[in-house]
Amino acid sequence: MPTFRAPRTAWALAATFVDRLLAHDPALSRVKMGARVTLTILASILTLITIHLTFIPLPPISYALAIVLSIEGGVAVKDKTPADQLTTRMMGCAASLFCITLAATLEGYRLVADLTFLFVIFAASLARVFGPRGFAVGMFAFISYFIGAYLKPTLAELPLAALGPLFAVAFGHLIRRYLFVDDWRRDLVKSLRAIQRRVSNILSRLAQLSRSEALTDKDRLELRQMEEQLKDVVLMAEGLLPRNADGSMPTGDGPVTAVSMAIFDLHLAAESVIVQSLGALAPALLFDAVLRGDAASAKKIAEDPDTAGGDERTKQSVHALLWLHRASLALSEAANDRSFLQLMAFGGLPQAGMSIKPDFSWNNPLVRAAVQITIASGIAMIFGLLLSRERWFWAVLTAFLVFNNTRSRGDAALRAIQRSVGTLVGVAIGLGLATLLSGNMTATVMLAAACVFLAFYFLQVSYALLSFFVTIVLCLVYGLIGQLTYEVLLLRLEETVIGSVAGMFVAFVIFPSSTRSTVELALARWYDALGQVLDGVSGGESRYRLIELSNRLDEAYRDLTVAARPLGSAWSLVTRLGPIRQTLAVFLASSYWARILARDFSNTENRDDPKIRRAIDDARLALGKAAARGAECFSSKTPRHATAGANLAAPGEGVAHGADMVANLLNRLYPPAADKQKSQ
Repeated sequence: MPTFRAPRTAWALAATFVDRLLAHDPALSRVKMGARVTLTILASILTLITIHLTFIPLPPISYALAIVLSIEGGVAVKDKTPADQLTTRMMGCAASLFCITLAATLEGYRLVADLTFLFVIFAASLARVFGPRGFAVGMFAFISYFIGAYLKPTLAELPLAALGPLFAVAFGHLIRRYLFVDDWRRDLVKSLRAIQRRVSNILSRLAQLSRSEALTDKDRLELRQMEEQLKDVVLMAEGLLPRNADGSMPTGDGPVTAVSMAIFDLHLAAESVIVQSLGALAPALLFDAVLRGDAASAKKIAEDPDTAGGDERTKQSVHALLWLHRASLALSEAANDRSFLQLMAFGGLPQAGMSIKPDFSWNNPLVRAAVQITIASGIAMIFGLLLSRERWFWAVLTAFLVFNNTRSRGDAALRAIQRSVGTLVGVAIGLGLATLLSGNMTATVMLAAACVFLAFYFLQVSYALLSFFVTIVLCLVYGLIGQLTYEVLLLRLEETVIGSVAGMFVAFVIFPSSTRSTVELALARWYDALGQVLDGVSGGESRYRLIELSNRLDEAYRDLTVAARPLGSAWSLVTRLGPIRQTLAVFLASSYWARILARDFSNTENRDDPKIRRAIDDARLALGKAAARGAECFSSKTPRHATAGANLAAPGEGVAHGADMVANLLNRLYPPAADKQKSQ
């Protein structure tokens, strides 16, 4: 009946949406981020409106400070414990009140006020030397002076202006402490469930492909994307596991070690299933049995003559699938072990709490960045003033934010372009929405709140989307207060472009940190991490130590992908791989086989096998040659299609094979033919 189809369709769409949401945000950390910022702004503004209507009129700066400090409190405060978070918020509030008072005091002395603004920018940027708390307090100080210089409060308005920061800090702390709590135990449980869910999705998809007996390029791309989603969840789960006081993983046979090893094995097994399935798919019935957790049926199907007597590639796929089944059961057992459940219920191991010694030397890139940010802000200030005497602050704000968390001149340029594009599109759409909703306050406020949530939900995904949604919010606010004009929006876009250009100019000209040098550093860390894995195998390190070294290698690869991103143009979004993506694929496959090497070495009985020693020596030799040439591989035009390998050795027998694959992949970075051509 039609009356029953619609609900089923709606439920299916909702389930698909939730699944995609959890695929990219398994612990809902991005949802919590957006919700914290949105609710803090709403609670602060509603409280101020109540005071305004009931007791005493409040100046506009009270509302402006409440909004911007609600944002900074939700984004910049990154302390682990509620007590530390409150301390950082209180220090930020004190810095905010000081900067507001300073801006109001110097308002009558424009040149002094502008020079002081540059000093505040330098101090706020330099505060990052003190770590996350310094970064947060610096952001509170900068944005507060910015608002003070923009809105020009009088000294008489300062006592009431202080209500904005105070309510933003109070509500921000309460919402994070009691409503959207950072609970590592709950997030870890969600991450473990997400791992199993991602593995089930991979198996379900492979079962469908096995029945269709066809594997297209689109299917291969989909499987690689599912593999990346699994990797994201695995890294999140590993990061949530409690650590020793020095930040290292616990040793011995404790519950944390057991869960860490189970995650590690399941990740490797799932990757192996995908790799082997790209060559030949196992029978669909075997996928179904593994999905059900039916070990007896899985074993019976694997031992069936039609399956066991198949070609070598099919047998490798079957072997990988059985390994995945065992690894999945092992993770469930480790996560439900009584000792681990007790740890989750009653406490965790001490967290890393090493103090950071400030480094104000010129060798510290944060010090150089502080100088760059100040110079870029000064340039933006000059040209912004030439364009507008009232709204030049937008140019300075853009120049400051262009450098926020960037690693190189290429990264800064990418952020500047994203901010300009996001602002341009946001102005176009925001103008239309504000015009459409003109006079409808309820709809405008609801849409503005939704855009605030989306802006900070996408904060860690796309800077362009952040700028886009924030610009729409500004358009809606201008519409509410009756200042929405085409000229104002065009001026905002122009000032944004000025700030972006100033930021890019300084990034490329003043103490430039080239993308190439940043990639060199990231690649050196990856080579060092791989060398530690090989040293650990050669030295006969324990299983948990090899797993820890392998996880560090995975993290180094992630850092490398971020550092190399500005070298290409949206390489992660295209289906036809470019040279940057192809090169990264070599490092991804090398990381994969290094983990196979570490896992199998701990299971092998004959660790002194000459084949193993020879393979490790070859891998060391290839590593040395590749490391000596640094990031040259990213500029080489030699094709280097990488694969994780065609054959999967049985556990305990793949040490030499894993080392051989690492050597072969590294040698692909600089093929002998390419070296010969280069020397000619």
